[in-house]
Amino acid sequence: MRYCRFQHASGAQFGRIESVNGVDTITGLLSFPGHNSTLAETKLEPYPLSQAKLLAPVVPSKIVCVGRNYREHAVELGHDIPDEPLIFLKPPSSLIASGDAIQLPPATVSQRMDYEGELGVIIGRRCGKLEEGEDVVGYIRGYTCVNDVTARDLQKKDSQWTRAKGFDTFCPVGPIVVTADEFDASACDVSTHLNGEHRQHGNTRDFIFPLGVIIRYISHIMTLEPGDLISTGTPAGVSPMKSGDVVEVTVQGIGTLKNIVR
Repeated sequence: MRYCRFQHASGAQFGRIESVNGVDTITGLLSFPGHNSTLAETKLEPYPLSQAKLLAPVVPSKIVCVGRNYREHAVELGHDIPDEPLIFLKPPSSLIASGDAIQLPPATVSQRMDYEGELGVIIGRRCGKLEEGEDVVGYIRGYTCVNDVTARDLQKKDSQWTRAKGFDTFCPVGPIVVTADEFDASACDVSTHLNGEHRQHGNTRDFIFPLGVIIRYISHIMTLEPGDLISTGTPAGVSPMKSGDVVEVTVQGIGTLKNIVR
């Protein structure tokens, strides 16, 4: 299943996306449960996706990100290859949708903001302290595109990354989600274009820490709740963005997350 989150007459809603006569169309309203309950769906008069005001397709209690999960990216920043997953948090207030603007901090605060295209994983069932080797697929709701925007100069300056990663608008997500039963995350391409120029390309088969390792590792630190977002790391090729730039993150089989920089 594919779904989005969009502005409906009744407020923000999740919508099922289906192809109707070759056109992506919202055909139903979805109600995602808490914990491990069953998904509910209400039929909707078909509504072309292109006419919808899309919102960020996640409403997480937390955003957990993985750093340096591609060897080439660690090397380009001059860092050692990590021995275990390196995780950090972004606040939910950093979320924006595809089509929204990334707002750069004042130059007096930061002078270098980088894009980081990544595969995003959305949790579907509460999980904590998963067993070694336990299959994580049943805990995943779906997958989406993420741009882990980073104030690189602040990341280098601070002893922790909260400020560098946490500004409002520093977590574009979307445009849609593909559910776990219809997506293979083990070998999908992740790429980023800046102003139409191809800057990043990676494949999830090159993860230092595979997705199962990441989710089990995080689950022993914090309980993951339905709707929580995990951003799985960026490939090599990061570089600065400036006002007026357009950045596009594409995940094979999902779509393209597009944002302008202001």
